Amino acid sequence: MRIRWILLVLMSLAATAAAASHVLAQYQYQREVDVAPPDEDIGGGYVTPEVQRPAPRAAWWDVVDMAALLVALGLSAWLVLQRRSRNWLIALTVICLVYFGFYREGCVCPIGAIQNVSVALTDPGYAIPLVVIVFFLLPLVLALLFGRVFCGGVCPLGGIQELVLLRPVEVPRRLDGVLGLFRYVYLGLAIWFATRPPVDRDFVICRFDPFVGMFRLAGPADIMIFGGALLILAVFIGRPYCRYLCPYGALLSIFSRVSWRGVTITPDKELDCGLCAEACPYGAIEDMRAKTSGCLFCARCYNWCPRGVVKQEAVKAITTGSSDEAKASA
Repeated sequence: MRIRWILLVLMSLAATAAAASHVLAQYQYQREVDVAPPDEDIGGGYVTPEVQRPAPRAAWWDVVDMAALLVALGLSAWLVLQRRSRNWLIALTVICLVYFGFYREGCVCPIGAIQNVSVALTDPGYAIPLVVIVFFLLPLVLALLFGRVFCGGVCPLGGIQELVLLRPVEVPRRLDGVLGLFRYVYLGLAIWFATRPPVDRDFVICRFDPFVGMFRLAGPADIMIFGGALLILAVFIGRPYCRYLCPYGALLSIFSRVSWRGVTITPDKELDCGLCAEACPYGAIEDMRAKTSGCLFCARCYNWCPRGVVKQEAVKAITTGSSDEAKASA
């Protein structure tokens, strides 16, 4: 019941943000290429750069993106915490990968929004769109409530790694902890580069995003190779980018430490059989309990939990028994 009320509040906030976006929306930008000197007149092999990738869209599309993010976050939380279904979560992962990844070409995303928000907080002359603020804040709000909901079935960068994880190999816990520190270093460097003077400013998160080239089906060769190598590694190591490099994952990990409610392996009673720990490829289960800061909301542990299996068999037996009784009475 509490989850329903919280989701209702979040939907109200999204509606308010959508209304505000109509008031604050900027005009769609279009480059006046007709009045700019052509490349051949400039000479020297100059090529006019693209204004923006992806290209600017009408303001109402921002409302669609914000609503899609809110719905996806709500579904991710409900499917994991209430429905406890990995199969449906995978379906949501595929949908979000297609929409936020390939269709929206990885933009706008909360990971890159770290840089925009950092600049806006330090440079009074820098304007930040409402959609960027919403994308940055909503997953953090959900992390305070439930944990890393965004990582579970919404993030396209996490989703593409989740779908290729076929033969997970356990990373030693001490090594996993050391490697996990790199994302905090990356977060600090990204903020530092983003908040430098405009002439030296650099958005390194976007420039070195390993999967955006795949989403856009084009990109620098070295970044494409880097992304391909990460995907190959992700076949064996659960989400290497999310666990060891993602700067937004570092923020979500911090926020989720004080989450109101997180993943429990069983809904009413914890067992100590250890099957859940074997099922988790992210090292997020310690002492047979889910660690909220490391739990990526993948719901893999549910499929291995004997209580879940027993419950499913009991429901099936009751349903089958009812059908048999009905046939017998007929």
